[in-house]
Amino acid sequence: MPASPLPHELAAALKRDSAGLVAAIIQQFDTDEVLMLGWMDDEALHRTLTTGRVTFFSRSRQEYWRKGDTSGHVQFVKSVALDCDGDALLVRVDQVGAACHTGTRTCFDDRSLAAVTGARD
Repeated sequence: MPASPLPHELAAALKRDSAGLVAAIIQQFDTDEVLMLGWMDDEALHRTLTTGRVTFFSRSRQEYWRKGDTSGHVQFVKSVALDCDGDALLVRVDQVGAACHTGTRTCFDDRSLAAVTGARD
């Protein structure tokens, strides 16, 4: 594996999957809408942290892609946080246009599953 472009402490804190990726949850910074889930390796996270735009690693195409370069639906980074286990990122963004490749605002629009809801006793 090539040397990480990330600071040593951050690279050491990441718990990557077998492909070297970490899940990145994308959330609208001012409404808290969960927009999408993408995948990042060290280079994609480095680009996200240093450019102000979100970059992902495509598992299907095996290449980097910066959200909005072809669609115009840009994600401007507002903050990035690593979860307590080091295996997920929360990237808060200012989303321009649709976040989902289907053209919907979020990747979770109209995709609710039937579930029994719980309540505190």
